[in-house]
Amino acid sequence: MPRWEPDAGERLRGVALDLFLERGYDAVSVEEISERAGLTRRTFSRHFADKRDVLFAGSERLPELVRRSVADADPRLTPFAAAVEGLSAVGAVLAGLAHRSADRRTVIAASAELRERERTKSAAVAEAVTGALAERGCDPARAALLGELGALVLRTAFDSWLDDPAAMSPAARVRRTAADLADAVAPGPTPDAAAPARPGPR
Repeated sequence: MPRWEPDAGERLRGVALDLFLERGYDAVSVEEISERAGLTRRTFSRHFADKRDVLFAGSERLPELVRRSVADADPRLTPFAAAVEGLSAVGAVLAGLAHRSADRRTVIAASAELRERERTKSAAVAEAVTGALAERGCDPARAALLGELGALVLRTAFDSWLDDPAAMSPAARVRRTAADLADAVAPGPTPDAAAPARPGPR
């Protein structure tokens, strides 16, 4: 049997993605992944806890990266601006790890189990943004709100970048998404001011 130990983890990841795309996540076993990769089940277990870990390995480091990036943003920035600056830096890091991320997204979208795991990851990002803003002195309620919005911005920006990587950098995509959000919730005329005047009683 050929040995692929030097790049076993990436080989297993690539084979697993190919199988998931061909047959669906639920229909593929760890044994099948290992066999197609020309490796043993034991080798698979040295790199991944289970087949789901093939798609999420390393994501446990994301919340700390987010927390540190937001906490270290320019102290003169408002909470929202600090979240955007920190998440822009995170987007640039994620882009460097984005090999076959579009395929990964396709596999996750087709599995309820994986979608739930992806939501758990997004919740951890929101908590990290919230915690970082609290460290910066932001009001807890506002920090929690901005944490949820920050996770949404990062997820939306990364998906948009995957759809068209050449259009702009991941960091720029985060800033654009945040600007779109800010524009969408910008103050406008109140309902009373926007409504046409009603004629008075005759």
